[in-house]
Amino acid sequence: METRNIFQNISPIDHRYSISEKALFDSLSAWISEEASIASCVKAEIALVIAHLSVRGSLTPALKSALEEAGAKIDPAEVYAEEEKTKHNIRALVNVLKTKVPPETAPLVHLGATSVDILDTALSYRMTGVTREVVLPLLKKLELLLCDFAEREAETPQVGRTHGQHAVPITLGFALAEYVSRLGKSILEIQRLSGQLKGKLAGAVGAYNATSMIVKDPEELERLYLAGLGLEASEHSTQLVEPEYLLRLLLEFNVAFGIIANLADDLRNLQRSEIGELREGFSADQVGSSTMPQKRNPWNSEHVKSLWKAFMPRVTSFFMDQISEHQRDLSNSASQRFIADYAAGFCLAVSRMASVIRGLGADRERLLRNLRGETGIPGGVLAEPAYILLAETGVSDAHEVIRKITLTAEKENISFAAALTKEGDVLSRIGGKMAELGLVASASDALSFFEKPERYCGLAVKKAKTLSAKYRQLMRNEE
Repeated sequence: METRNIFQNISPIDHRYSISEKALFDSLSAWISEEASIASCVKAEIALVIAHLSVRGSLTPALKSALEEAGAKIDPAEVYAEEEKTKHNIRALVNVLKTKVPPETAPLVHLGATSVDILDTALSYRMTGVTREVVLPLLKKLELLLCDFAEREAETPQVGRTHGQHAVPITLGFALAEYVSRLGKSILEIQRLSGQLKGKLAGAVGAYNATSMIVKDPEELERLYLAGLGLEASEHSTQLVEPEYLLRLLLEFNVAFGIIANLADDLRNLQRSEIGELREGFSADQVGSSTMPQKRNPWNSEHVKSLWKAFMPRVTSFFMDQISEHQRDLSNSASQRFIADYAAGFCLAVSRMASVIRGLGADRERLLRNLRGETGIPGGVLAEPAYILLAETGVSDAHEVIRKITLTAEKENISFAAALTKEGDVLSRIGGKMAELGLVASASDALSFFEKPERYCGLAVKKAKTLSAKYRQLMRNEE
C-alpha cells in the first residue's frame, strides 16, 4: 500500500500529536488504528471458525494454532485491494482470509455470520482493549498525581472563590480534592462499563436464522465465538448489538473529559498575573510569546480545554448512532468510525493534564497574601464567622451589622479585622462567644483570629487528606 509522509496527513492526531506524543500514539494505534480495526475483524473471523470446529468436535491444538497464524499474516493492504473489487469491506476480508487458512477450514470462514456480527463484535473487542490497556492506565496515573498534589497542599491556605469573588478560606489541597473525587468516581465507572461491552452472532436481523441451519444450539455457538474474544452476547440483537453498551462507556469518557476540562480552566485562571497562585512547569528554553519575552503562558491547561472543545461535541453523533431503522440501516457506518478519533483526543487531553499536574508549582506566599487581602483585593473573607458568632449572641440583624462593617473596610481600604476594631461592642460580643466555645483562650484574643483568616478553613484539611488517601487506594485496588 502507498505510504504517506505524516506531514501530508489531514488530522492533527496523525501528524502533530503522533510526533509529540509518540508513545501514546503507538499504544492507541495498537487498538484503534485502521490496521487494528482490520486485525480485530480477522480475529473475530478466526474465533468464529474455531467455534464451528469446537461444536463439530474437530478442533485440534495444531489446527487452532494454524488458524491463528493465518490470521496474523493478513495484510491490510491486501484487504483494501480486494475491497476495490468487492466494494464491501467484510466480504473483501473474508475472500482474503479464505486463501490463508488451512483449506479444510475455508468453508467455515464467515459461515452463518452477517457483516455486523463481525464489525460490532470487533468494535467491542477493540474498545474493551483500548479502555483497559490505554485509557484507564492514563486516567489512573492522572488521578494518583492529583492525590499526591492534594495531599501535599492539604494545609496550604487558599481563598475560596464563588462567582469569581473571594468567599471563605479553604486550602489548595481541598480545591484539588474536588477533582480527585469527581475524576475518581468517573474512572471507577469507566472500569465497570468497560467490562460490559457485548458482541453478537445472531445474523442479519438478530433472530439466529442462518446459524439455526447449521447447529442445534445457535446461542451456544455464539457463546463459544464470543468467548474467544473475551466477550458476552448482547441480550437482544437486531443486525446490531444493542447500542447502549458502547454509548454508556463513551458518555462516561465524556464525563471524565469534562471534569478534566473544568480542572484545566481552574488551573489556568489561578495562573493569571493578578492571582498568581499556581504556575505550570516551564523549561529553560521554552518560549511563551513570539513577541513578549516575559510571557509564561498556561498553554498546557489551555490546550486541554481546547481539546475538550474539539471532541466534546462528538457526543451528539454517539447519541445519533443509537437510532437505527427497524433491524438496521447504514446511517452509523461513517460516523462510528470517528469513535477512534474521539478516544485519541480524550487520551491526549488526559496525558497533557498529567504533565501539567506533575510540573505544577504553588506560590504559597502569594496564596496567603491573596487570602489575607494583601494584594489589593479587600480581605473580608471572615465576615461569615463574624456574622454567625454575632447571631449566636442573640443579635437578630447580625448579617446586616457585619455587612456594614465590610463596607467600611472597602471604603477605607483597610482589613476586615481593622474595621471590626472600630465596632468595639460587636467585637466584644463576638470575642465572648468565641471564648465560650473554646475557639480562643479569652475574648481579648478574638482579634488575632480575624487577622489570620487561614485559621478558618473548616474541614478543608481533613477532606483533602481523606479523599486523597481514599482514591489512591481505590486506584491501586483496581490495577
